[in-house]
Amino acid sequence: MNKHSPLSHSGSLLERAAELYGFGSAQPRPEPEVERVSEVAPAGVSASPSSPRKQDSKPAAEPVSRVRGNDEEVSTPGRTFLPAVTETKAEVDRKSLGERGFIVPGSPAGPLAEEFRIVKRQLLLGMGAGSAVGADKRRTLLVCSAQPDEGKTFCAVNLALSLAGERDMEVLLVDADFPKPEVLSILGLEARDAGFVDALADPSLDPERLVIPTDIGGLSVMPAGRYENDVPELIGSERTALVLRRLTENRPRRIVIFDSPPALMASAAAALAAHVGQLMLVVRADQTNEADLKEAAGLLSGCPQISLLLNGTGFAATGRKFGSYYGYGQ
Repeated sequence: MNKHSPLSHSGSLLERAAELYGFGSAQPRPEPEVERVSEVAPAGVSASPSSPRKQDSKPAAEPVSRVRGNDEEVSTPGRTFLPAVTETKAEVDRKSLGERGFIVPGSPAGPLAEEFRIVKRQLLLGMGAGSAVGADKRRTLLVCSAQPDEGKTFCAVNLALSLAGERDMEVLLVDADFPKPEVLSILGLEARDAGFVDALADPSLDPERLVIPTDIGGLSVMPAGRYENDVPELIGSERTALVLRRLTENRPRRIVIFDSPPALMASAAAALAAHVGQLMLVVRADQTNEADLKEAAGLLSGCPQISLLLNGTGFAATGRKFGSYYGYGQ
């Protein structure tokens, strides 16, 4: 495939990505439904994710410690936790977000913020009452890519920031890239040991206690937690469905977004895909090849609804110039 093949000048970057990669003509079975989304990172906007954070080596044995929340303690063998639930909301580093090319909440609207407004509208349609996705999965979304460095975390964080701006909903961003978690460091939040994997491993642990509220209205995050060899098996267990139900059933306005590992690098992504209602597969312009995209879609086919998102474009084929209108006449 010639990666510089000309694209159509009509339609969203999803449509042009599907045309370029032939996505849909050779889908593995069962064939996921491909929804139309939009483009991110228009001309001049960098969408490269930050360098992955190295994992600290862990000793062979760790002492038993406790998680305290709501005046109650939960014992979890072999883990050292920081308190995960506090009355004080964690402060997001907005300056760092701006310097790294992310959406900055409260700042004037720009091209990137406008593009993600289009993206979220399309995804929200799949969460409505008319969606074919079951009510138990309707408000869950997985953001993934085929290979590393294609911008999945960049897209997951920006999507969460955009959705958090909605007046009638809240967002929980779960860092599920267990080998290389980045979400907390991108937001400038203090690292936490306890996270999603620990909630899966310990049935006595209330996952809501691991949620970190932030000073951005409507946005909370959950760390990845420990990384062990049995993570895919934990995700494939019935406990995962129970944890997701606990995170959503009493919070009808909450949308849960998972930032997963690349599908062709870690099997945890495929395991997570079976638990969510929608999946956004990030495609990096001039980098993701057709074979990788189709193989990743096949591995992630446990999710019934897959959308493509073309990231890192260096041109604006649609003629949209979001952001310029807001400065018109000034």
